[in-house]
Amino acid sequence: MNKKIGLMLCVSVFSGPAYSQSSLTVDQRFALLEQRLQSAEMRADKAEAEIVKLKQRPMAVENRDVAANKSEHEPVIKLNKDASLKFYGDVEFNLDGASRTGSLTSLKTSANKNWAPGNKERWDINGRILLGVEGMQTSTNGQYAGFNVQPLADMNGKMNLDDAAFFFGQQNDWQVKVGRFEAYDMFPLNQDTFVEYSGNTANNLYSDGYGYIYMMKEGRGRSNSGGNLQLSKNVGHWYFEVNNLVEDGSSLYVDQRYHGMALENQKNAVYVRPVIAWQSGDYSVAAAMESNLVNNAYGYTDNNGKWNDQSGRTGYGLTMTWNTLKNNPQDGTVINLNTAMMNAKKEKDFSAGVNALWHRVEVGYIYAHNKISEFNISGIDSECITDCAILAPGNYDIHTLHTSWQLPNIMDMPNFNIYLGAYTSWLNSSAEGDSNHQPRYGARVRFKYLF
Repeated sequence: MNKKIGLMLCVSVFSGPAYSQSSLTVDQRFALLEQRLQSAEMRADKAEAEIVKLKQRPMAVENRDVAANKSEHEPVIKLNKDASLKFYGDVEFNLDGASRTGSLTSLKTSANKNWAPGNKERWDINGRILLGVEGMQTSTNGQYAGFNVQPLADMNGKMNLDDAAFFFGQQNDWQVKVGRFEAYDMFPLNQDTFVEYSGNTANNLYSDGYGYIYMMKEGRGRSNSGGNLQLSKNVGHWYFEVNNLVEDGSSLYVDQRYHGMALENQKNAVYVRPVIAWQSGDYSVAAAMESNLVNNAYGYTDNNGKWNDQSGRTGYGLTMTWNTLKNNPQDGTVINLNTAMMNAKKEKDFSAGVNALWHRVEVGYIYAHNKISEFNISGIDSECITDCAILAPGNYDIHTLHTSWQLPNIMDMPNFNIYLGAYTSWLNSSAEGDSNHQPRYGARVRFKYLF
Protein backbone atom coordinates (compact mmCIF):
# COMPACT_ATOMS: atom_id res chain seq x y z
CA MET A 1 0.00 0.00 0.00
CA ASN A 2 1.33 3.43 -0.89
CA LYS A 3 1.69 5.51 2.25
CA LYS A 4 0.88 8.82 0.50
CA ILE A 5 -2.39 7.48 -0.94
CA GLY A 6 -3.38 6.23 2.50
CA LEU A 7 -2.73 9.63 4.04
CA MET A 8 -4.84 11.40 1.39
CA LEU A 9 -7.76 9.02 1.99
CA CYS A 10 -7.54 9.59 5.70
CA VAL A 11 -7.58 13.39 5.15
CA SER A 12 -10.64 13.16 2.91
CA VAL A 13 -12.48 10.99 5.43
CA PHE A 14 -11.76 13.02 8.52
CA SER A 15 -11.69 16.56 7.11
CA GLY A 16 -15.48 16.80 6.60
CA PRO A 17 -16.52 16.14 10.16
CA ALA A 18 -13.70 18.26 11.46
CA TYR A 19 -14.65 21.35 9.46
CA SER A 20 -18.34 20.86 10.15
CA GLN A 21 -17.77 21.65 13.75
CA SER A 22 -18.19 25.42 13.49
CA SER A 23 -17.63 25.92 17.17
CA LEU A 24 -13.89 25.18 16.80
CA THR A 25 -11.44 27.88 15.90
CA VAL A 26 -9.20 27.59 12.85
CA ASP A 27 -6.10 26.71 14.94
CA GLN A 28 -8.01 24.03 16.84
CA ARG A 29 -9.24 22.51 13.62
CA PHE A 30 -5.70 22.35 12.17
CA ALA A 31 -4.39 20.76 15.38
CA LEU A 32 -7.15 18.12 15.27
CA LEU A 33 -6.38 17.44 11.61
CA GLU A 34 -2.67 17.00 12.33
CA GLN A 35 -3.46 14.54 15.16
CA ARG A 36 -5.69 12.48 12.88
CA LEU A 37 -3.01 12.43 10.16
CA GLN A 38 -0.43 11.05 12.64
CA SER A 39 -2.85 8.34 13.76
CA ALA A 40 -3.50 7.36 10.14
CA GLU A 41 0.24 7.16 9.45
CA MET A 42 0.72 4.80 12.41
CA ARG A 43 -2.06 2.53 11.11
CA ALA A 44 -0.38 2.43 7.70
CA ASP A 45 2.99 1.44 9.23
CA LYS A 46 1.31 -1.35 11.20
CA ALA A 47 -0.45 -2.68 8.11
CA GLU A 48 2.84 -2.70 6.16
CA ALA A 49 4.57 -4.67 8.98
CA GLU A 50 1.78 -7.25 8.96
CA ILE A 51 2.23 -7.78 5.21
CA VAL A 52 5.99 -8.36 5.63
CA LYS A 53 5.33 -10.81 8.47
CA LEU A 54 2.89 -12.81 6.33
CA LYS A 55 5.48 -13.05 3.55
CA GLN A 56 8.17 -14.41 5.99
CA ARG A 57 5.95 -17.02 7.62
CA PRO A 58 6.34 -19.81 4.98
CA MET A 59 10.16 -19.53 5.19
CA ALA A 60 10.11 -19.84 8.99
CA VAL A 61 7.94 -22.95 8.81
CA GLU A 62 10.31 -24.48 6.26
CA ASN A 63 13.39 -23.76 8.44
CA ARG A 64 11.67 -25.26 11.48
CA ASP A 65 10.91 -28.47 9.58
CA VAL A 66 14.50 -28.74 8.36
CA ALA A 67 15.86 -28.25 11.89
CA ALA A 68 13.51 -30.89 13.29
CA ASN A 69 14.50 -33.37 10.60
CA LYS A 70 18.22 -32.66 11.23
CA SER A 71 17.94 -33.23 15.00
CA GLU A 72 16.52 -36.69 14.40
CA HIS A 73 19.75 -37.84 12.67
CA GLU A 74 22.52 -36.06 14.62
CA PRO A 75 23.71 -37.70 17.89
CA VAL A 76 23.32 -35.58 20.99
CA ILE A 77 25.05 -36.26 24.35
CA LYS A 78 22.84 -35.23 27.24
CA LEU A 79 24.32 -34.93 30.74
CA ASN A 80 22.67 -34.51 34.08
CA LYS A 81 22.88 -31.18 35.81
CA ASP A 82 26.37 -30.40 37.21
CA ALA A 83 27.79 -33.49 35.42
CA SER A 84 30.86 -33.81 33.20
CA LEU A 85 32.06 -36.53 30.83
CA LYS A 86 35.62 -36.87 29.54
CA PHE A 87 37.02 -39.09 26.77
CA TYR A 88 40.79 -39.59 26.43
CA GLY A 89 43.35 -42.04 25.11
CA ASP A 90 46.93 -43.24 25.58
CA VAL A 91 48.84 -44.87 22.71
CA GLU A 92 52.06 -46.65 23.67
CA PHE A 93 54.14 -48.79 21.29
CA ASN A 94 57.67 -50.10 21.83
CA LEU A 95 60.56 -51.33 19.72
CA ASP A 96 62.62 -53.59 22.01
CA GLY A 97 65.96 -55.29 21.93
CA ALA A 98 67.16 -57.57 24.75
CA SER A 99 70.53 -59.14 25.47
CA ARG A 100 71.67 -62.76 25.76
CA THR A 101 69.39 -65.55 26.91
CA GLY A 102 67.85 -65.82 30.33
CA SER A 103 66.46 -63.52 33.00
CA LEU A 104 67.73 -62.58 36.42
CA THR A 105 64.59 -61.12 37.91
CA SER A 106 60.85 -61.07 37.43
CA LEU A 107 61.48 -58.37 34.86
CA LYS A 108 58.57 -57.58 32.57
CA THR A 109 60.14 -56.57 29.27
CA SER A 110 56.96 -56.81 27.22
CA ALA A 111 53.54 -55.17 27.26
CA ASN A 112 52.01 -58.64 26.81
CA LYS A 113 49.82 -59.40 29.84
CA ASN A 114 50.57 -63.12 29.41
CA TRP A 115 54.30 -62.54 29.75
CA ALA A 116 56.54 -65.19 31.27
CA PRO A 117 60.36 -65.31 31.54
CA GLY A 118 62.03 -66.85 28.50
CA ASN A 119 65.47 -68.07 27.55
CA LYS A 120 65.75 -66.50 24.10
CA GLU A 121 67.12 -63.21 22.88
CA ARG A 122 64.22 -60.94 22.13
CA TRP A 123 63.72 -58.39 19.36
CA ASP A 124 60.12 -57.41 18.97
CA ILE A 125 57.46 -54.75 18.71
CA ASN A 126 54.84 -54.55 21.43
CA GLY A 127 52.38 -52.06 22.81
CA ARG A 128 48.78 -51.17 23.45
CA ILE A 129 46.11 -48.52 23.01
CA LEU A 130 44.14 -47.33 26.04
CA LEU A 131 40.75 -45.64 25.67
CA GLY A 132 39.46 -43.92 28.78
CA VAL A 133 36.06 -42.62 29.82
CA GLU A 134 35.53 -40.64 33.03
CA GLY A 135 32.29 -39.18 34.31
CA MET A 136 31.61 -37.09 37.38
CA GLN A 137 28.69 -35.25 38.94
CA THR A 138 29.07 -32.60 41.65
CA SER A 139 26.62 -31.04 44.06
CA THR A 140 26.43 -27.49 45.37
CA ASN A 141 28.05 -28.46 48.68
CA GLY A 142 31.22 -29.82 47.05
CA GLN A 143 30.30 -33.50 47.15
CA TYR A 144 30.77 -35.64 44.05
CA ALA A 145 30.35 -39.11 42.56
CA GLY A 146 31.89 -40.54 39.43
CA PHE A 147 33.40 -43.45 37.55
CA ASN A 148 36.25 -44.26 35.18
CA VAL A 149 36.94 -47.17 32.84
CA GLN A 150 40.06 -47.86 30.73
CA PRO A 151 39.84 -50.71 28.22
CA LEU A 152 43.10 -51.79 26.55
CA ALA A 153 43.75 -53.26 23.11
CA ASP A 154 47.19 -54.84 22.72
CA MET A 155 49.15 -56.00 19.70
CA ASN A 156 48.44 -59.64 20.46
CA GLY A 157 44.83 -59.12 19.41
CA LYS A 158 43.48 -59.29 22.96
CA MET A 159 41.40 -56.88 24.97
CA ASN A 160 42.45 -56.12 28.53
CA LEU A 161 41.50 -53.60 31.19
CA ASP A 162 43.49 -51.16 33.29
CA ASP A 163 41.05 -49.34 35.58
CA ALA A 164 37.33 -49.75 36.21
CA ALA A 165 36.23 -47.92 39.33
CA PHE A 166 33.38 -46.05 41.03
CA PHE A 167 34.16 -43.29 43.54
CA PHE A 168 32.40 -40.67 45.64
CA GLY A 169 33.37 -38.17 48.32
CA GLN A 170 33.86 -34.56 49.39
CA GLN A 171 36.23 -32.34 47.41
CA ASN A 172 39.63 -31.84 49.09
CA ASP A 173 38.44 -33.93 52.05
CA TRP A 174 37.56 -37.64 51.80
CA GLN A 175 36.89 -40.26 49.15
CA VAL A 176 35.61 -43.84 48.86
CA LYS A 177 36.70 -45.82 45.81
CA VAL A 178 35.78 -49.35 44.76
CA GLY A 179 36.73 -51.44 41.71
CA ARG A 180 39.91 -52.20 39.82
CA PHE A 181 42.73 -49.64 40.18
CA GLU A 182 46.17 -49.06 41.69
CA ALA A 183 46.62 -47.45 45.09
CA TYR A 184 49.44 -45.08 46.19
CA ASP A 185 52.79 -45.72 44.46
CA MET A 186 55.35 -46.51 47.17
CA PHE A 187 58.26 -47.22 44.79
CA PRO A 188 58.14 -44.63 41.96
CA LEU A 189 60.69 -45.11 39.17
CA ASN A 190 60.33 -41.58 37.75
CA GLN A 191 60.39 -41.46 33.92
CA ASP A 192 60.19 -45.24 33.59
CA THR A 193 60.66 -46.57 30.06
CA PHE A 194 62.17 -50.05 30.23
CA VAL A 195 62.40 -51.05 33.90
CA GLU A 196 58.95 -52.58 34.04
CA TYR A 197 59.19 -55.20 36.74
CA SER A 198 56.18 -57.48 36.63
CA GLY A 199 54.56 -55.54 39.44
CA ASN A 200 52.30 -53.41 37.33
CA THR A 201 49.41 -55.42 38.77
CA ALA A 202 48.91 -57.51 41.88
CA ASN A 203 49.30 -60.67 39.78
CA ASN A 204 52.43 -62.55 38.66
CA LEU A 205 54.79 -60.46 40.76
CA TYR A 206 56.86 -63.44 41.87
CA SER A 207 58.34 -65.81 39.30
CA ASP A 208 59.93 -68.92 40.83
CA GLY A 209 63.61 -69.24 40.04
CA TYR A 210 64.13 -65.53 39.43
CA GLY A 211 65.11 -62.68 41.71
CA TYR A 212 62.30 -60.69 43.30
CA ILE A 213 62.40 -56.88 43.34
CA TYR A 214 59.91 -56.13 46.13
CA MET A 215 58.23 -52.74 45.52
CA MET A 216 55.25 -52.62 47.91
CA LYS A 217 52.85 -53.72 45.14
CA GLU A 218 51.37 -56.96 46.47
CA GLY A 219 48.39 -55.15 48.00
CA ARG A 220 48.37 -52.16 45.66
CA GLY A 221 45.60 -53.44 43.41
CA ARG A 222 44.61 -53.77 39.76
CA SER A 223 44.28 -57.51 40.24
CA ASN A 224 42.97 -60.01 37.71
CA SER A 225 41.43 -62.13 40.46
CA GLY A 226 39.85 -59.63 42.87
CA GLY A 227 38.90 -56.03 43.62
CA ASN A 228 39.78 -53.01 45.74
CA LEU A 229 37.99 -50.94 48.35
CA GLN A 230 39.86 -47.76 49.26
CA LEU A 231 39.24 -45.05 51.85
CA SER A 232 41.27 -41.82 51.70
CA LYS A 233 41.35 -38.52 53.60
CA ASN A 234 43.13 -35.14 53.20
CA VAL A 235 43.97 -33.05 56.27
CA GLY A 236 46.15 -30.02 55.53
CA HIS A 237 49.56 -31.26 54.38
CA TRP A 238 48.66 -34.83 55.31
CA TYR A 239 47.12 -37.59 53.22
CA PHE A 240 45.79 -40.86 54.63
CA GLU A 241 44.79 -43.92 52.63
CA VAL A 242 43.71 -47.47 53.42
CA ASN A 243 43.45 -49.81 50.45
CA ASN A 244 41.83 -53.22 50.85
CA LEU A 245 42.44 -55.88 48.19
CA VAL A 246 40.46 -59.12 48.16
CA GLU A 247 41.80 -61.68 45.68
CA ASP A 248 43.05 -65.19 45.04
CA GLY A 249 46.38 -64.82 46.84
CA SER A 250 48.10 -67.55 44.83
CA SER A 251 47.80 -65.35 41.72
CA LEU A 252 50.77 -63.41 43.13
CA TYR A 253 53.01 -66.21 41.81
CA VAL A 254 53.55 -67.12 38.16
CA ASP A 255 52.03 -70.58 37.56
CA GLN A 256 51.14 -70.70 41.31
CA ARG A 257 54.61 -71.99 42.22
CA TYR A 258 56.78 -70.83 45.15
CA HIS A 259 60.26 -72.18 45.99
CA GLY A 260 59.63 -75.23 43.83
CA MET A 261 56.27 -76.06 45.44
CA ALA A 262 52.86 -76.03 43.74
CA LEU A 263 50.47 -73.80 45.70
CA GLU A 264 46.86 -74.61 46.51
CA ASN A 265 44.35 -71.82 47.06
CA GLN A 266 41.83 -72.47 49.86
CA LYS A 267 40.21 -69.05 50.30
CA ASN A 268 40.68 -65.49 49.20
CA ALA A 269 43.43 -63.39 50.73
CA VAL A 270 42.55 -59.97 52.17
CA TYR A 271 45.38 -57.44 51.92
CA VAL A 272 45.22 -54.25 53.97
CA ARG A 273 47.56 -51.46 52.84
CA PRO A 274 47.55 -48.26 54.93
CA VAL A 275 49.54 -45.25 53.68
CA ILE A 276 50.34 -41.98 55.40
CA ALA A 277 51.92 -39.17 53.33
CA TRP A 278 53.03 -35.60 54.03
CA GLN A 279 53.74 -32.91 51.43
CA SER A 280 54.87 -29.32 51.72
CA GLY A 281 56.16 -27.33 48.77
CA ASP A 282 58.65 -29.40 46.78
CA TYR A 283 59.06 -32.10 49.42
CA SER A 284 56.97 -35.18 50.18
CA VAL A 285 57.40 -38.36 52.21
CA ALA A 286 55.18 -41.42 52.55
CA ALA A 287 55.25 -44.54 54.73
CA ALA A 288 53.13 -47.65 54.30
CA MET A 289 52.68 -51.30 55.13
CA GLU A 290 50.73 -54.14 53.51
CA SER A 291 49.70 -57.45 55.03
CA ASN A 292 47.41 -60.39 54.31
CA LEU A 293 44.98 -60.82 57.22
CA VAL A 294 43.65 -64.29 56.31
CA ASN A 295 45.49 -67.33 57.67
CA ASN A 296 45.83 -70.44 55.49
CA ALA A 297 44.56 -68.63 52.40
CA TYR A 298 46.97 -70.66 50.26
CA GLY A 299 49.89 -73.03 50.73
CA TYR A 300 51.05 -76.56 49.93
CA THR A 301 51.10 -80.07 51.38
CA ASP A 302 54.60 -81.55 51.78
CA ASN A 303 55.70 -85.15 51.28
CA ASN A 304 54.78 -85.96 54.89
CA GLY A 305 51.20 -84.82 54.35
CA LYS A 306 51.69 -81.69 56.44
CA TRP A 307 49.97 -78.48 55.39
CA ASN A 308 52.27 -75.46 55.04
CA ASP A 309 50.67 -72.02 55.08
CA GLN A 310 52.43 -69.66 52.67
CA SER A 311 49.96 -66.77 52.82
CA GLY A 312 51.49 -64.93 55.78
CA ARG A 313 53.20 -61.93 54.14
CA THR A 314 53.83 -58.46 55.61
CA GLY A 315 55.71 -55.64 53.90
CA TYR A 316 56.85 -52.13 54.81
CA GLY A 317 57.88 -49.20 52.64
CA LEU A 318 59.16 -45.63 52.73
CA THR A 319 59.52 -43.16 49.86
CA MET A 320 60.78 -39.56 49.76
CA THR A 321 60.54 -37.14 46.84
CA TRP A 322 61.99 -33.74 45.99
CA ASN A 323 60.12 -32.28 43.00
CA THR A 324 60.83 -28.79 41.61
CA LEU A 325 59.51 -29.62 38.16
CA LYS A 326 56.00 -28.37 38.98
CA ASN A 327 57.21 -24.81 39.60
CA ASN A 328 60.08 -24.90 37.11
CA PRO A 329 59.13 -27.00 34.05
CA GLN A 330 62.32 -26.13 32.13
CA ASP A 331 65.07 -26.59 34.73
CA GLY A 332 63.25 -28.48 37.48
CA THR A 333 64.40 -31.75 39.04
CA VAL A 334 62.64 -34.83 40.43
CA ILE A 335 64.54 -37.10 42.85
CA ASN A 336 63.01 -40.20 44.46
CA LEU A 337 64.43 -42.30 47.32
CA ASN A 338 62.62 -45.62 47.83
CA THR A 339 62.99 -48.53 50.19
CA ALA A 340 60.83 -51.59 50.90
CA MET A 341 61.07 -54.78 52.97
CA MET A 342 59.03 -58.01 52.86
CA ASN A 343 58.80 -60.58 55.66
CA ALA A 344 57.38 -63.82 54.22
CA LYS A 345 57.44 -67.54 55.02
CA LYS A 346 60.99 -68.84 54.52
CA GLU A 347 62.01 -65.70 52.65
CA LYS A 348 62.95 -62.10 53.40
CA ASP A 349 63.32 -59.44 50.71
CA PHE A 350 64.75 -55.94 50.82
CA SER A 351 64.84 -53.31 48.05
CA ALA A 352 66.22 -49.77 47.84
CA GLY A 353 66.38 -47.41 44.91
CA VAL A 354 67.22 -43.86 43.88
CA ASN A 355 66.38 -42.08 40.62
CA ALA A 356 66.64 -38.53 39.32
CA LEU A 357 65.12 -36.64 36.38
CA TRP A 358 66.57 -33.42 34.93
CA HIS A 359 66.04 -31.88 31.49
CA ARG A 360 64.01 -34.95 30.44
CA VAL A 361 66.93 -37.31 31.18
CA GLU A 362 66.41 -39.87 33.95
CA VAL A 363 68.93 -42.19 35.62
CA GLY A 364 68.34 -44.62 38.45
CA TYR A 365 69.71 -47.53 40.46
CA ILE A 366 67.86 -50.33 42.29
CA TYR A 367 69.37 -52.75 44.79
CA ALA A 368 67.51 -55.86 45.91
CA HIS A 369 68.44 -58.55 48.43
CA ASN A 370 66.64 -61.91 48.60
CA LYS A 371 67.27 -64.23 51.56
CA ILE A 372 65.76 -67.66 50.85
CA SER A 373 65.88 -70.34 53.54
CA GLU A 374 64.20 -73.22 51.68
CA PHE A 375 64.01 -74.28 48.03
CA ASN A 376 62.78 -77.52 46.43
CA ILE A 377 64.73 -77.89 43.18
CA SER A 378 62.84 -81.08 42.28
CA GLY A 379 59.78 -78.94 41.67
CA ILE A 380 61.51 -76.85 38.98
CA ASP A 381 61.13 -77.81 35.33
CA SER A 382 64.13 -78.59 33.15
CA GLU A 383 63.92 -75.33 31.20
CA CYS A 384 64.20 -73.28 34.38
CA ILE A 385 67.13 -75.39 35.67
CA THR A 386 69.20 -74.37 32.65
CA ASP A 387 68.10 -70.74 32.78
CA CYS A 388 66.94 -69.62 36.24
CA ALA A 389 69.08 -67.55 38.55
CA ILE A 390 67.83 -68.85 41.93
CA LEU A 391 67.69 -72.62 42.46
CA ALA A 392 68.88 -73.09 46.03
CA PRO A 393 68.67 -71.53 49.50
CA GLY A 394 71.01 -68.58 50.02
CA ASN A 395 71.45 -64.83 49.75
CA TYR A 396 71.07 -63.11 46.40
CA ASP A 397 71.98 -59.50 45.56
CA ILE A 398 70.48 -57.94 42.45
CA HIS A 399 71.74 -54.68 40.95
CA THR A 400 69.92 -52.74 38.25
CA LEU A 401 70.84 -49.52 36.44
CA HIS A 402 68.25 -47.82 34.24
CA THR A 403 67.99 -44.64 32.19
CA SER A 404 65.48 -42.83 30.01
CA TRP A 405 65.54 -39.82 27.69
CA GLN A 406 62.40 -38.04 26.49
CA LEU A 407 62.25 -36.43 23.03
CA PRO A 408 59.24 -34.08 23.30
CA ASN A 409 56.86 -32.41 20.85
CA ILE A 410 57.44 -34.67 17.86
CA MET A 411 56.27 -32.86 14.68
CA ASP A 412 55.41 -29.86 16.91
CA MET A 413 52.73 -31.89 18.71
CA PRO A 414 52.92 -31.46 22.51
CA ASN A 415 51.02 -34.73 23.02
CA PHE A 416 53.42 -36.87 20.94
CA ASN A 417 56.73 -37.88 22.56
CA ILE A 418 59.44 -40.48 21.97
CA TYR A 419 61.32 -42.13 24.84
CA LEU A 420 64.69 -43.86 24.58
CA GLY A 421 65.24 -46.27 27.46
CA ALA A 422 67.88 -48.77 28.54
CA TYR A 423 68.75 -50.96 31.53
CA THR A 424 71.37 -53.42 32.75
CA SER A 425 71.00 -55.90 35.59
CA TRP A 426 73.29 -58.43 37.29
CA LEU A 427 73.05 -60.84 40.23
CA ASN A 428 75.54 -61.93 42.88
CA SER A 429 74.87 -65.17 44.76
CA SER A 430 76.14 -66.70 48.01
CA ALA A 431 74.58 -70.08 47.24
CA GLU A 432 77.00 -72.99 47.27
CA GLY A 433 78.20 -73.94 43.80
CA ASP A 434 76.42 -70.99 42.19
CA SER A 435 78.52 -68.51 40.24
CA ASN A 436 77.67 -64.92 39.57
CA HIS A 437 75.41 -64.43 36.56
CA GLN A 438 76.51 -62.29 33.68
CA PRO A 439 74.73 -58.96 33.20
CA ARG A 440 71.51 -58.73 31.21
CA TYR A 441 70.69 -55.54 29.35
CA GLY A 442 68.22 -54.13 26.88
CA ALA A 443 67.10 -51.01 25.02
CA ARG A 444 63.75 -49.64 23.96
CA VAL A 445 62.28 -46.96 21.71
CA ARG A 446 58.80 -45.98 22.92
CA PHE A 447 56.25 -43.97 20.96
CA LYS A 448 53.86 -42.19 23.31
CA TYR A 449 50.79 -40.36 22.03
CA LEU A 450 48.11 -38.86 24.28
CA PHE A 451 44.73 -37.55 23.16
